[in-house]
Amino acid sequence: METKPGPLKRYICSFSGCLAAYNKQWKLDAHLCKHTGTKPFACARDGCGKSFCSAYHVARHELTHSGERPFRCAEDGCDEAFSTNANRARHAARVHAREPKRYACKFEGCGLEFKKNNQLKSHVCEQHAQLAPYPCAHEGCGMRFSVPSKLKRHEKVHRGYPCTDEGCGFTGKTWTEYLNHRKERHRLALKCDQCNKVFRDSWFLQQHRRVHTETRVVFRCPRDGCDRSFTTVFNLQSHVGSFHEELRPFPCAHAGCGKSFTMKQSLRRHSVAHDPERRRLGRPGPKRSLASRLSGFGDRGSEAAEKRRRRRRPGPPKESAGEETDPPGSVELVSLLQDTSLLGGPAVDPQGLNEALKAPLTV
Repeated sequence: METKPGPLKRYICSFSGCLAAYNKQWKLDAHLCKHTGTKPFACARDGCGKSFCSAYHVARHELTHSGERPFRCAEDGCDEAFSTNANRARHAARVHAREPKRYACKFEGCGLEFKKNNQLKSHVCEQHAQLAPYPCAHEGCGMRFSVPSKLKRHEKVHRGYPCTDEGCGFTGKTWTEYLNHRKERHRLALKCDQCNKVFRDSWFLQQHRRVHTETRVVFRCPRDGCDRSFTTVFNLQSHVGSFHEELRPFPCAHAGCGKSFTMKQSLRRHSVAHDPERRRLGRPGPKRSLASRLSGFGDRGSEAAEKRRRRRRPGPPKESAGEETDPPGSVELVSLLQDTSLLGGPAVDPQGLNEALKAPLTV
């Protein structure tokens, strides 16, 4: 005798005005973090500081530290491995799918096929004059949609994007208008807890905090016989691709240039050289180095900018006889060079830093 399946459990959000519902308790718990703002599951790695809404998310994040990829592709001859089962399933569908599923239109004389069911629904509503099953409930609208996601996106046109800060009655007609309002009126000012330097972006604050640490994290080149070290993963990837693998897959399309780059971001940065108007609008003045901005020293600029300022002065600076003066604009970046040691290696002084990195270092 067959047993009837039990009723499907639904875990509904209890916050007023929220219609979210889930089939798992942990999914509802993760959703509640959006209302409360708390993330109880923190990463246990030293120096990480990230926290998450569920144990599943923090376990998946741990794989970024260990580099482990437990989900291997089951196809014969494929050695690919992935950190999540969803990524493995996506890989199998894209690479190893022999006959992808198709959704065919059943109207007589049509026979069109689509890769997704939502595409088929939209086709039936638009081409065969069937009413879409999801109407807009706003008074006087009358629009209908083939899938719930399009209806949900449309409803924001009537509701707008209200500002969530207390006492602010602004409501943006578009998401871009709302974001511009947040940047102009409610932009956060993040302050360093050690030197009170203020940043408007959490990434720059995180990078600046490295100045106050006793040891500086660097990324060593994994190739045998190479002792180069880099402060960012981007610079390490660029070094491995250009120096060891000699790969430059991003050529400049400007006529007569002929340069090519390992990283796409490097090509995008180089393209400014062929657009004088973009260079003039994007860089109104001499740009400070990253080391100067993160260390918190004054806006004196680089040595080249100081030379330009000296050339604009009416006359040479006066000096007393027999008295030596320091070059103007010289800054001693003590916090970046002094008391700095490479992770996993002995401490080095400023004079020996060039040999440790085997690259010229200019300040």
